[in-house]
Amino acid sequence: MKPQGTPMDIYSVKQRSALMAKIRRANTRPEILVRSLLHRLGHRFRVHRKDLPGTPDIVLPGFRIAIFVHGCFWHQHARCRRATMPATNVFFWKAKFDSNKIRDRRKVRELRRIGWKVIVLWECETKRTGLERLVVNRIAAR
Repeated sequence: MKPQGTPMDIYSVKQRSALMAKIRRANTRPEILVRSLLHRLGHRFRVHRKDLPGTPDIVLPGFRIAIFVHGCFWHQHARCRRATMPATNVFFWKAKFDSNKIRDRRKVRELRRIGWKVIVLWECETKRTGLERLVVNRIAAR
């Protein structure tokens, strides 16, 4: 039985599962946008290096820079309007988001410990004008 005051999901469990299965882990639009920008800027990079902690989305080996392009919802970008909390199954989502944030911090620490600079770009940042300047400044700050 559902607790009082908890909204019902508009989808069945099967429909919700099918929707969630369509969400990409890699090669997302924001990630591809950043890769296109880096390519236009003349940077050589690798994608999804499984031999590095956290399997960074983009790796600039010459600079020893690992770039993560985080979705604001999945990684709960602080103070971002896209970092919403679903109205149903709140306990599950809170635990999921907390574990994502803990894992993200751990992987960044591991990369830094082995001598890599880590850049985190957020989905909302890829939608703004000035992305090129933002990326260039973060790479230059190494």
